[in-house]
Amino acid sequence: MFKKFSPTADVSSQSLLKSSVQRQVRSALLAQYPALAADQGVLLEQIWPKKEAVSLLKWSDELFREHISIYALQGEPLFFQQYDGPLMPSLRLLHKYPDLLPHVQVDRGAIRFLLAGAHMMCPGFTSAGGRLPPKESGLPAGAPVAIHCEGKEHASAVGITKLSTEEIKSLNKNVGVELVTYLGDDLWTNPKLL
Repeated sequence: MFKKFSPTADVSSQSLLKSSVQRQVRSALLAQYPALAADQGVLLEQIWPKKEAVSLLKWSDELFREHISIYALQGEPLFFQQYDGPLMPSLRLLHKYPDLLPHVQVDRGAIRFLLAGAHMMCPGFTSAGGRLPPKESGLPAGAPVAIHCEGKEHASAVGITKLSTEEIKSLNKNVGVELVTYLGDDLWTNPKLL
């Protein structure tokens, strides 16, 4: 998604969010991420203080037909959203707060493909170095996940599951997780957008 993104050239509009819109986005985040809602939203308050002005940056890529909204606090991207899809945390935010998203892990063989921006195939999760959540805490298709690499401490990418975790285990072929942002993409290399 952010393979060819330049904040100075690609951001089509930039504006400060009204407080009513901020409340809507914050309530959507609390509904989507249970970790943010714990302890009456203390974690969300740390990430995005109520009194802070948050900017909305809109990016439209006509070539790939992507319309992305990026929510930034003091220029640092916090969350982004494609069309009306789920709000996704930036990878830098995920490194600060690693328990925002459920974790999946790919084996060492998939690392070079992940860092090149390829979608993750099912065998990368089901092989010896890969890891998926157990059956009782399985994830449905369309769930945002943090993708970790075997032997690495922090998440290397953020993605959306194309299949449920049980389908990934049983089918063991095709794309299992579609990458949204990863280490080294243009959202990662631009820590400040404003």
